[in-house]
Amino acid sequence: MTEDLDALAKQLDREHVFHSWSAQAGLDLPVIAGGSGTVVWDHAGRRMLDFSSQLVNVNIGHQHPAVVEAIRAQAAELATIGPATANLTRGQAAERILSHAPEGFTKVFFTNGGADAIENAIRMARLHTGRDTILSTYRSYHGNTGAAIVATGDWRRMPNQFARGHVHFFGPYLYRTEFWATTPEEECERALHHLERVVQSEGPATIAALLLESIPGTAGILVPPPGYLAGVRALADKYGLLLILDEVMAGFGRTGRWFAFDGHDVVPDLITFAKGVNSGYVPVGGVIISEPIAATFDERVFPGGLTYSGHPLAAASIVAALDAMQSEGIVENARRVGADAIGPGLRALEEKHPLIGEVRGEGVFWALELVADRETREPVGADVIGRLKKELVSRGLLPFTADNRIHVVPPCVVTDAEVEQAMAIYDEALTSVEGDGH
Repeated sequence: MTEDLDALAKQLDREHVFHSWSAQAGLDLPVIAGGSGTVVWDHAGRRMLDFSSQLVNVNIGHQHPAVVEAIRAQAAELATIGPATANLTRGQAAERILSHAPEGFTKVFFTNGGADAIENAIRMARLHTGRDTILSTYRSYHGNTGAAIVATGDWRRMPNQFARGHVHFFGPYLYRTEFWATTPEEECERALHHLERVVQSEGPATIAALLLESIPGTAGILVPPPGYLAGVRALADKYGLLLILDEVMAGFGRTGRWFAFDGHDVVPDLITFAKGVNSGYVPVGGVIISEPIAATFDERVFPGGLTYSGHPLAAASIVAALDAMQSEGIVENARRVGADAIGPGLRALEEKHPLIGEVRGEGVFWALELVADRETREPVGADVIGRLKKELVSRGLLPFTADNRIHVVPPCVVTDAEVEQAMAIYDEALTSVEGDGH
């Protein structure tokens, strides 16, 4: 009977569900029927370690009882209410979020997810400054809505160029440096010089904001070199620009800090969030707004809104998730397990497997960059990633893949024993693919 349910799930999916970022005909997706913590399973009970956190969002793990109960309790009390009301749970959610933000942030605008958080942050920046242009990096992903997808730097931007006023630049990425750098210090200095020249060339008086992922996620978990984000802040101040930091993927524990930028001596003007704020149990995102920008709209109408802004079920899940993360030391666990288990484990794999060109990351936010040749750093092709993904799934691990990389991104609650199990699976899968001659 359970096997029949898995077959039915696959049949209904193939016949009726249209999937994102995919050619539909060849899809053969795993069935997920349930989960707990870092583990998911299908209807037949086949268990898999979830080292994708789905879309790098299930930071607190699957089915955390406090978050599930908070959603149940809120649904019984008030399942939905419009945004043009005051609601206690919504206010408490905003208060919890602001308690982790830097001093000087006073308001939260709730959205339905990360992409429309970016949309509204851009809108606020343009209205606050009276300028139009948004600068963002080529190696970035900011969401799949009008302005967010054009702010995105990767290939998904090209078929979706429907928004105005966007310019791209190169951020730091020492492994594949655009600046002929050989050290993190050189990469930082030259990347900042490049950004300043772009600002000067575009004309500072036309630029509303610099938009950056604090740590680019889907683009490769590109931890910026020391001093880079602080240098960007200094350039923004020098030329009178706003700084928007996108914490949609990197925020709320993923790096072992509440916000990824907390480790980089920088305070932005606007912060976008989603994903980890409630681990995706109910769709939600938002913009954390600094006082000067919030004050712009004290007497001026903000021309934006969403039917589900500050939805009570989402708000209840935020309160419960952030309270549990704090009381259970979940952010601290992410920091410790990254330093003590994931990082050392991945570096041991790098020593053993020539497919691995570089290991980088922190907390529970890591990438293995795979290469056909370590000397030339030629990326492996999609066929290698496809075979490796198949090997990982067959051994009981649900991976996150992007381009020529495996992203190692388990929930923040992952244990040392689960990391050890995952490292053995990565080892076996890499050995198998290397044995096939890539």
